[in-house]
Order: sequence, then C-alpha cells, then structure tokens
Amino acid sequence: MNLKVFTGNSNRPLAQGICEVLGIEPGAMEFVQFSNENIKVKIEENVRGCDVFYIQTSCPPVNDHLMELLIALDALKYASAGRITAVLPYYPYGLADSKDEPRISVAGRLMADLVTEAGADRILTMTLHSPQIMGFCRIPADQLSGVPTICDHFAAQLDLSNAVAAAPDISHAKVTEVYAKRLGLPLVVIDNRESSEGEMGVHGVIGEVEGKDAIIFDDEIITGARALTGTDALLKNGARSVHMGCVHGTLADDARQSIASSPMASLAVTNTVPQPPDAEKVTVCSVAEHFAHAIQAIHQETSISTLFT
Repeated sequence: MNLKVFTGNSNRPLAQGICEVLGIEPGAMEFVQFSNENIKVKIEENVRGCDVFYIQTSCPPVNDHLMELLIALDALKYASAGRITAVLPYYPYGLADSKDEPRISVAGRLMADLVTEAGADRILTMTLHSPQIMGFCRIPADQLSGVPTICDHFAAQLDLSNAVAAAPDISHAKVTEVYAKRLGLPLVVIDNRESSEGEMGVHGVIGEVEGKDAIIFDDEIITGARALTGTDALLKNGARSVHMGCVHGTLADDARQSIASSPMASLAVTNTVPQPPDAEKVTVCSVAEHFAHAIQAIHQETSISTLFT
C-alpha cells in the first residue's frame, strides 16, 4: 500500500515536520466551514487502497477540531482508503478517563468509540493521562512516550549533577519517577494537598532541595496553578532554581502570562499542542521525528516497541 499522510487544521507545523522526516508531502485535503458552522471535508487526491495517516491533535477550539477529525476519517473511509490510522498527538478528552462522579460520561472512552466508528483502523497517540485509555480502544492503539524528548532537553540545558526531579504532588510521584530514573536524578515530592478547610495548599517538600536546581515533571500543564505553587515552595525550601518539563503544554486561559511573570526559570513542552512563537520562558521540543518513525514502522509492519520508551 502507498503511504499517504493528511493533516487537519489543529497542528499543521507538527504535521509538516513529520512529513519532512518521512520525505513526503502532506496529502491534499480541502476544509470548508459553511455559514451554519457545518464542516465539509474533501479529499483532493486518490487514496483507494492506500495506507493513510490522518494527524489531528486536541487543542482550541477542541470541539471544532474533533468534528473535523471525525468527518475527515469518514471521508477517507468512503474514499476506500486501505487502512486509516488516526494520529492523535494529544488525545481528546483524555482527562475524562473514569466515572468519578455520579451521572457523568467517561468521555475518554467515548472518543475511542467515535474515532473507531468514523473509520479509523488504528490509533497512534502520545503520553496518555491514564494508561487505561488504551483499554477503551476496540482497535489497535499505540502510545508513544514524550519523556525522552523532554529529558534530552534538560540533559543538554542543565548541569544535572546538581539537580533533583520534583513531583508536583503525591499523586503524580509515579509519573515524575519515570523522568527521574531516565535522568538519574533523586526524586522529591511537593506535599500539595487539600486542607481540612477544603483549600489546596503546599504542606511541605519531601526531600532535600537546598542549593539544587529543581525540575518539576508532569505529563501535562493546563492552568499552571499547581506548578507555580510548587515553584514557590521549592524556592522557599532553598532550591537554587526551578524549571518544569511536561509533554503536553495545554496552557489554558492566562497560564502563559502567569508563567512568564513567575519565578519559574523555564518550561519545556513538546509540540503535541501548538504554542505561540513569543511564549516567554517556554521552550518547545519537537516530537515530529518520533511520530515519523512510528508511522514508518506501522506502514512497514515492523516493531515499534522501542519507541514506546
């Protein structure tokens, strides 16, 4: 089967980077939004019998991009594509992965069902909020790790002989431990929890940080409130500087401005979610090559297990 890569409008720079590594041009696809906000997707080249990868991440406007994804997959299916892989760098509704309140939807499972019903034969994504999302999929699903990309950045930028890896709270200690092991760093934990009055606050730092460069690691940063509270706590406990690294830089609302005006020295994220070019203190690490290698392996039907770690 011929390899073809198409992209939606959510993250064209990442898709272009993937295609450059693969040595191909993105497939031709037209998107039209009518005055009633309905979307039309038209594939402008032959895909019959082809091995097609459609790239669409979850970023604002999330629901518009989701509908674009589903309609594009449906269009590819009815254009007789041989196999369709939905490449979802940041999985939509990934935080809604459990029924933790009465009478709510487990939207993470619903997304897997919708993508499958729309026409995808497999899913390729990166660093899910919870591994159980893999179990929601009724089609093959591959989860790449963005941890090596973030770790490589800090290994090149900081003297890690005087650094520690910091978990933003106790519940994220396991996530941060993956980074700490890869970089060979000691792990400290910010005791950020709810008080008896129902307010979130830092109750202390577990581990030695005095005179150290602390790096807070997480899988995602949304508002940045927890990270900034943790930054203040680490500095008060004697940390020399505080940095942060995470795979998905959602950075909702005024998170970028809050980080820019905070004592946090730097934030490293991948380009699974697009960032404005002028975001102060934010470094974007590309995962285009990582996705390109996975796409090539899936197309050639070779093992991609080494890419998972």
